[in-house]
Amino acid sequence: MSGQTSGLAIETAGLVKTFGETRAVDGIDLSVPTGTVYGVLGPNGAGKTTAVKMLATLLRPDSGRARVFGHDVVREADAVRGRVSLTGQYASVDEDLTGAENLILLGRLLGHGRKAARERGDQLLAAFGLSDAAGKQVRHYSGGMRRRIDIAASILNTPDLLFLDEPTTGLDPRSRNQVWDIVRAVVAQGTTVLLTTQYLDEADRLASRIAVIDRGKVIAEGTKGELKASVGAGSVHVRLRDAAQRPRAAEVLRLALGADVQLDPDPVALTAPVGAGAAGGRGAAEQAARALADLARDGITVDDFALGQPSLDEVFLALTGHDTKAEDTTGPYVGTKDEAAA
Repeated sequence: MSGQTSGLAIETAGLVKTFGETRAVDGIDLSVPTGTVYGVLGPNGAGKTTAVKMLATLLRPDSGRARVFGHDVVREADAVRGRVSLTGQYASVDEDLTGAENLILLGRLLGHGRKAARERGDQLLAAFGLSDAAGKQVRHYSGGMRRRIDIAASILNTPDLLFLDEPTTGLDPRSRNQVWDIVRAVVAQGTTVLLTTQYLDEADRLASRIAVIDRGKVIAEGTKGELKASVGAGSVHVRLRDAAQRPRAAEVLRLALGADVQLDPDPVALTAPVGAGAAGGRGAAEQAARALADLARDGITVDDFALGQPSLDEVFLALTGHDTKAEDTTGPYVGTKDEAAA
């Protein structure tokens, strides 16, 4: 491929973007291999969308550098635009047109003849399960259908690199699964996908490598396994019979495991890391057994117990001190009018 020398779809070094006093992106370094799904994980306001806009040439970096397939996003912006496509957080198709009309119009704008645009539109509508809704105005589509037609519009001409910026925000579980299947199909055709998300399970299921971003910085990067191993060998999950015993159980587990204990949304459930870095480095199974024994000695009844690998939720909490649902308004970036207008 022209301009590509490293086998990487994206390379950034020290990428920075500010809006007034706000430092939205604060020195991000990324290396995204071709032909993969690369996840950028972080809460609202972490700087994910700003980073994507710079890579897609919609925003100019204030400092640092970024290359897409070897092309500089500032000096060679046209070359970059010829190889990428962007699907943002909200559907960008025309709601007054039907699904078929949207795809035909965009196909014509991309240079397809009338017949070729119609054939390509029909092909994508069928592939995305939208043939029955082809003649319906997009304003009458469900949220999941809107996301599917939006992604279809993004790949009318198959891009080398597809930016998906929080593509499943607000979707129900069934629609999310449909979008995930589409992402897998796009990658199987050879397209590289950079996926931004605040959903831990989305990154876990789709991405081969993940960059964790918080307050405009990359705070961790690696495969799912590497990120999970970074916070310990595993986690112990406990469900109690009596919710009133949870505060005491949390203290017993903290002392037994030498680690912070997370109170789960379930009022009788707790989770804590075990293995490397906890309780003097003893094995995960040994630590868990000792913790259970301590709970029993303290008169705390355990109804269910499981030992497993930490989830990405636990990884993110360990790395940042908060979960991805907590929008951090004390950090450097919560969105600006300048960015929205860009």
